[in-house]
Amino acid sequence: MVIVSLGISVLQAQNLPEGREWKALKIVKSEFSRKIGLMDAEREQYATTLSGIAIKQIHDTKASKRSLEQGRKLMALALHLSPRNKQTVVANAMLTRGNLPREVKPEYSKKGFARLLLTRGELLAKQGGAENEKLARYLIGMAVELDPENEDAIYLSEVRRLDHGELDWSQLTDPPVRGDR
Repeated sequence: MVIVSLGISVLQAQNLPEGREWKALKIVKSEFSRKIGLMDAEREQYATTLSGIAIKQIHDTKASKRSLEQGRKLMALALHLSPRNKQTVVANAMLTRGNLPREVKPEYSKKGFARLLLTRGELLAKQGGAENEKLARYLIGMAVELDPENEDAIYLSEVRRLDHGELDWSQLTDPPVRGDR
């Protein structure tokens, strides 16, 4: 009898390591309206890159606790920018089910994307308005998370912390459900 291996195990989903869990991101309403200073195409590209970096990081670290925590922030920000971004929605659903999403190669490196987020955050802050300033804080805060050695990002993040208090990621990762606002 000849047994032929079809590589079926390659087609099966790779599970999160034992003891690691992903709490589903349930974004009912974006924190950022269509009035913010980002075009739709820009929001979509940022969302894809944010989730791509999260997925790569989770894969690279074999779903370490830190990578899952940071991945949650990255993907929450992505979903608030583009709630129906395919890559982000699929990755969130797979992780929620305990499966690792397909590994992707993000368009930017973490440091390169951190510089882009910093620059975009500065521009949003200069445009003014409460919503642009709020998004600017998250973009600059994420720039620090992605590149903790970027002194310009650290400085701007700290100045905003001094002026406005700690950045509360739970507003993005664990927003209130309908009726709570």
